[in-house]
Amino acid sequence: MTQSRFDSVVSALRALTDDVSSFLPIRTARTLLSRSVQRPAPPALRIGQHEAALPIVQGGMGVGISLSGLASAVANAGGIGVIAANGIGLLEQDYYRDGRAANLRAFRREIRTAREKTNGLIGANIMVAVNDFHELLDVAIEERVDVVFMGAGLPIKGLPVDRMRSAGVAAVPIVSSVRAVDMIFRMWNKIYKDVPDAVVFEGPLAGGHLGFSAEQIDDPEYQLEAIVPQIVEALVPHEEQAGRRIPVIAGGGVFTGEDMQRVLDLGAAGVQMGTRFVATDECDADQAFKDAFVSATAEDIGLIKSPVGMPGRAIRNQFIRDAEEGKRPAFRCAWQCLSSCKADDARYCISIALNNARLGRLRQGFVFAGSNAARVTAIQPVADLIAELRDGYVAAVQRIVGGRVGALVERIDALRRQYAAKRAADAAAAAEIRDQIAARLAEAWSLVTARTDAVR
Repeated sequence: MTQSRFDSVVSALRALTDDVSSFLPIRTARTLLSRSVQRPAPPALRIGQHEAALPIVQGGMGVGISLSGLASAVANAGGIGVIAANGIGLLEQDYYRDGRAANLRAFRREIRTAREKTNGLIGANIMVAVNDFHELLDVAIEERVDVVFMGAGLPIKGLPVDRMRSAGVAAVPIVSSVRAVDMIFRMWNKIYKDVPDAVVFEGPLAGGHLGFSAEQIDDPEYQLEAIVPQIVEALVPHEEQAGRRIPVIAGGGVFTGEDMQRVLDLGAAGVQMGTRFVATDECDADQAFKDAFVSATAEDIGLIKSPVGMPGRAIRNQFIRDAEEGKRPAFRCAWQCLSSCKADDARYCISIALNNARLGRLRQGFVFAGSNAARVTAIQPVADLIAELRDGYVAAVQRIVGGRVGALVERIDALRRQYAAKRAADAAAAAEIRDQIAARLAEAWSLVTARTDAVR
């Protein structure tokens, strides 16, 4: 339903309300007609003490893809921009001399640079599995990022929760199951007498490393539609205990504003998106990296076996095919950044491969990408992408609300005719019909005057 179709439904509702004002209480009709129709808008996203104008979290993309440039642009547009800490030290000249120190230095610099560019919300994505997780988390706290997203492992033990609270840093685990949510929240309550501020669920259609087996990736039981409502329900007792809402943010396969509306209708409070933000002017990767998304076909998007022991989704290229065929490129790991990494077995270092891709050297690396990457057709500014998502959300809401209001208008019109037929012969029946008309009118007007999230 287009904007004009939505307007026509509202016009029909106004005309019908005016028509029945002859037998409805005049104050009732005037009150309804005086209401202002609101253009639906995406709801704000509140995480802890922080509130983003839009329910959009830019996914953290490691090894230099989402740095201060992309994160600050997203924050300026009303979402939550995220700097990914994983492999960030590869931006430094001395990474091969001291990878740990290079990571911390580059991470701190990117946070500070982002702060100089925006007053919006800046988050950090830190992998629990990396060997410098706690040091990177210390930097995020010291620099007072707004939100820390913690994935690739369960963020449970040894966390400086008190310091995070004192610094105003919201804590958000990234999970791939309800079981992980239950474990994290139960242990946080036991150890810290506290709970995380939100949860990100990354579904199996996401890009990069996936928290699912190859068999689960296409299984309907593991998709957003199945898992998001379960997580929302699982969080209810924790919300009651904490006395605050704990929002669920869902990612993986979210591409349009209509997708955003659909995910929010599942009970999520926000969406996480990565692939769309790669194809932006402000993305911190080389132009060749971005162009790989524009030129990719659906057949190019597939799974790989990563050296970290997890399946991943990427744009499959010659580098990946060579590695799978045993053609091992020469490489030297700077340090054991991940204790479980099996670079020798996989025949390449994934950080080096991803960094080469970031620099545009796609023959020496590859690009992680979501399942919808082939739908990317052009590079655009972040502000334009955010506006497109917002407009798509609004159009989706108006289609749904317009359909509901249209059905109510038809029902009210039928009741109006029944009232006319009964008015002279059966006063009691006519009065009952009149009450039904008033109730249905109030329902219809409540839909078209709701400011946000009218379809939920």
